[in-house]
Amino acid sequence: MGKRLTQIATRTGDDGTTGLGDNTRVSKHSPRPHAMGDVDELNSHIGLLLCEPLPADVRALLVEVQHQLFNLGGELSIPGFELLKEEAVLQLDQALAMHNAQLPRLQEFILPAGTRAAAQAHVCRTVARRAERAVVALGAQEAMREAPRHYLNRLSDLLFVLARVLNRMDGGDDVYWKSERLARSAADDAE
Repeated sequence: MGKRLTQIATRTGDDGTTGLGDNTRVSKHSPRPHAMGDVDELNSHIGLLLCEPLPADVRALLVEVQHQLFNLGGELSIPGFELLKEEAVLQLDQALAMHNAQLPRLQEFILPAGTRAAAQAHVCRTVARRAERAVVALGAQEAMREAPRHYLNRLSDLLFVLARVLNRMDGGDDVYWKSERLARSAADDAE
């Protein structure tokens, strides 16, 4: 693995390149730094979500997710290296099944709204989807393992479910989309 930073302002990126963990340099606009940056941004947004009041199990889960995202970022920074294990994907699957089982079935689309914690979980979800797209774009150009893509896909699903959980934390509910088509259909059914 590459050197750990001992100074932050190295000026080595002034030429528009960034150093990878294997000591190679690539353009900052290439797919690998994009994927690394999106994963880093996601981790930062989860850090912001952790500033909110959360159930203890959700907090512990999100802290573990932050560590796994750091592993994923490390893996992205070293081509061909494996840090994110398949067990991390299985952990998300288990958390997804557990939290989803406690929720009522969705009857309509929901808006990314509600409590501040739920809204932040939705922001994390959308950034996770962008990070997933960046990893897919990188995988279209370079050979990559499936675990990073699977992890981000499951994580975005889990963040959607957690937003619903957080909206219900104090007796609240989802914020439903008011579909004009469905409103007309309901009015027609009432006649």
